[in-house]
Amino acid sequence: MKQLRQLHHYVGLFLSPMILLFALSGAFQTFRLQEEKGYGGTPPDWIVWMASIHKDQAPPRERHTKAEHAPKAEASVTPKAAKLAAMSKKKPFTLPLKIFVVLVAIGLIISTMLGIAIGLNNRAMRRTSILLLIAGTIVPIALLML
Repeated sequence: MKQLRQLHHYVGLFLSPMILLFALSGAFQTFRLQEEKGYGGTPPDWIVWMASIHKDQAPPRERHTKAEHAPKAEASVTPKAAKLAAMSKKKPFTLPLKIFVVLVAIGLIISTMLGIAIGLNNRAMRRTSILLLIAGTIVPIALLML
């Protein structure tokens, strides 16, 4: 059990920077804050950057206009396609689930930060713990630059 706890300690500290990034960016994406329609205007670059890392595992590319992403008009629409299109226009009430997802993200952030505090509290492993936190921050940044 001691080795298992030590492994959990090391893996948790190494992954905690990315867990924090993904929890926060996921919470933002729940309400589409990385998009103009969700933010209510042009979103800040840092939110767009976080969302791009979360969704694409890469920094954001140039922003495209809505016209570039507009679907092409079909020459003929089948009755089944028309029915599916009509069904897709109905938007389900998703606010309760979105609030729950944000609460989960907040819980994950708090839990991760508490885990970091507990991990750094052990004096015998503090130096290794700090090195793992640094490595867990630097490795993903270095991989983004590849």
